[in-house]
Amino acid sequence: MPNLRTLLGTFSFFFLGTLSLSAQNVTNQYFTPAMQKMQIAQMAIRALYVDTVNENKLVEEGIRAMLLDLDPHSAYSDPVEVKELNEPLQGNFDGIGVQFQMMDDTLLVIQTVADGPSEKVGILAGDRIVLVNDSSIAGQKMSNRDIVSRLRGAKGTAVRLSILRRGVIGLIPFVVIRDQIPINSITAHYLVTPTIGYIRIDRFAATTHEEFLKAVADLRDKGMKDLIIDLESNGGGYLNAAIDMANEFLDKNQVIVYTEGRAQPRSDFFAHGNGTLRNIRVVVMVNDYSASASEIFSGALQDWDRGVIVGRRTFGKGLVQRPINLPDGSMIRLTTARYYTPAGRCIQKPYEKSKKGKEEYLDDIELRFKHGEMMNADSIHFADSLKCYTHKLHRTVYSGGGIMPDVFVPLDTTENTMYYRKLVAYGLQFKAASRYVDNHREELKTRYSSVDQFKNQFEVPEELLEEMKKDAQEKKVEFNETQYSLSKALIKHQIKGLIARDIWGMNAFFEIANQRSKSYLKAVRILQDGAYEGVLVAPKTAPKNKKK
Repeated sequence: MPNLRTLLGTFSFFFLGTLSLSAQNVTNQYFTPAMQKMQIAQMAIRALYVDTVNENKLVEEGIRAMLLDLDPHSAYSDPVEVKELNEPLQGNFDGIGVQFQMMDDTLLVIQTVADGPSEKVGILAGDRIVLVNDSSIAGQKMSNRDIVSRLRGAKGTAVRLSILRRGVIGLIPFVVIRDQIPINSITAHYLVTPTIGYIRIDRFAATTHEEFLKAVADLRDKGMKDLIIDLESNGGGYLNAAIDMANEFLDKNQVIVYTEGRAQPRSDFFAHGNGTLRNIRVVVMVNDYSASASEIFSGALQDWDRGVIVGRRTFGKGLVQRPINLPDGSMIRLTTARYYTPAGRCIQKPYEKSKKGKEEYLDDIELRFKHGEMMNADSIHFADSLKCYTHKLHRTVYSGGGIMPDVFVPLDTTENTMYYRKLVAYGLQFKAASRYVDNHREELKTRYSSVDQFKNQFEVPEELLEEMKKDAQEKKVEFNETQYSLSKALIKHQIKGLIARDIWGMNAFFEIANQRSKSYLKAVRILQDGAYEGVLVAPKTAPKNKKK
């Protein structure tokens, strides 16, 4: 059920550990009769099989088949997939520094990276890239992956671009020298009120802690006293990034998380006591797609009664993967341990080790929706055996399936019609917003001198909506007046946010998007009306956790 805040989101619920294991070490330590049997089979096929075979494909399929009978998160990735998985978490890549969108089979530059290679040579938002190294990419119906592969390259290498610019006759040639481009994991931070700050974290990457400290410093300079951290649809990332973040809020020697597995002894991670936010009030927003490192962070703060968690029950991904790098650049992510919150809660939800079990596991979110869990907290049932208690106030929390928020916020489905979902599926809100900005960029900049002015005064024109409906008809999306009327306010709000994004960036997008986010509005009210202290209250009877 996508909304404005998740239209730009991506969800990946893998969890990368910090260790690496070579294939040679695996062979030397664990070469068993069963493995010999597999090797003999492979050798026999190679030597005796009637036809030529693709050995690499056989091996890859064999690895995938072995992992299929394990847990849902042990997985194999080929070299290309490894690069795509690691790049967003490493915090940078080599490229030309543009944010783009395909519109009418043409690559439209949405924004250039500040002080990046494209901006330095004069490429502007609204430009259309027609040729890359004399090869046309316009009207080719190319995938984003194909386009990216042409634009990216090693730092210091040159790429020739031919640009079509509104108001200029002919193509404008540019030579762009590729450079290292940052990938920010914090996509927005701004002041909600003169004293309440907001930080949106998309993933836990190598640079997340550093980005977070910079955002906090900026907000404190502007007067921030309380903080909202948005982890909605944050699928996780690096363990160390979550630990470093939690350290900013916890006191010395407080456990942040511990891991334990059959072949992995218990390993505890403690706060150092040098955090800069140990006395600030904090509210953390989570939802069904907040997973892994997001659950470590929110679970640590919840177990130490250090913040208020708002939203819906998180995904429930409590398995730690250890990357095993293979000689050809491929990788196995093998689950080696489970992680536990400070109160001893295993966040991992149940699963069966089978193909069917994995399918059911991935369908869990849909099942939660069908069972009414997303609309009503009373639909969520935990066994008494799963009870745990927070360390300071001894509030009841539960193990065995995600982090249950302190304050539940139901999912609003009233505007989520089938017609709306089809518009989203075809990206028609994006297209409508990009086309409008392309035609009115300078007018918008002149008329609205600030995001606040745009937020308060701009109304999405009806003619823009009519154009979007025509686009939908071209995609064979049948118009439904009743459903359109139900979803119209949501559609307009999405388009308005996307227009703001293209003019002022992601801060503007979230400032507008959050106006209709119930979890966000609840988080703000908790910090404003005294409800924060009302949530963090010890029960009359205060049982304690059994020692673990």
